[in-house]
Amino acid sequence: MKTTIYFAIVALLTLAGSAALRAQDDASLKKAFVDGNGPGWKSLGEADFVNVNCDKDTWSFKDGQIQCTGTPTGVMRTKDEYKNLELVVEWMHKKPAGNSGVFLWGTKESIDELAAAGSRRRLPTGIEVQILDHGYKENYLQKNKSKRPEELFFSTNGDVFPTGTTKMAPFPPTSPNGERSFPRKELSKGAGEWNHYCVRAINGEVRLWVNGEEVSGGKDCTPASGYLCLESEGSPIEFRNLRLRVLP
Repeated sequence: MKTTIYFAIVALLTLAGSAALRAQDDASLKKAFVDGNGPGWKSLGEADFVNVNCDKDTWSFKDGQIQCTGTPTGVMRTKDEYKNLELVVEWMHKKPAGNSGVFLWGTKESIDELAAAGSRRRLPTGIEVQILDHGYKENYLQKNKSKRPEELFFSTNGDVFPTGTTKMAPFPPTSPNGERSFPRKELSKGAGEWNHYCVRAINGEVRLWVNGEEVSGGKDCTPASGYLCLESEGSPIEFRNLRLRVLP
């Protein structure tokens, strides 16, 4: 009897400790002025998404979180298409050098192509809000020793850029080729830590807040309506507190 009581107490203390750590983690995570609470906001979960071109076990939903194995490269999309919206999401790479992203305004044509048997394309046409771990940059520079950091076509702190045939005029600063909006500040946390993204997409203009501060975006996006997609690309990642507000 004493043994049973002892293990019960240990289990309760463990759960309490985990809850305290989670609360501390949530409290320390800086968020934008838009945090996903208030009138018009709704949570996005398993019932809101459709697997496009990933394996059956690539995406899973548990305890309010979305887990992604990272393989194969592909996306799941929302069931509905959207035009004007605000989106908040928290994400954490499970391993260094992870790569992922949120796609805005993914076109139906490109997503239908992804879902077709034998398609070589893996990612949709749209606006990508990139989620890239700092280890990716470190690995790239090690493999490409002639490259200087300022010459890279990507950053690891919240790039926003068009993919496929989508067009966008990026906000400065931009990548060397002028196609991406580079973040004005380096605010992303590394693998194993939670980050907070807030995205506002209205009338063809996209703005991104990373951990509480606006950093990047673009305007004159065409097309400016379509699906939201979450990306799987080679490394495990988790999402939580994914919330959406549709705007007029």
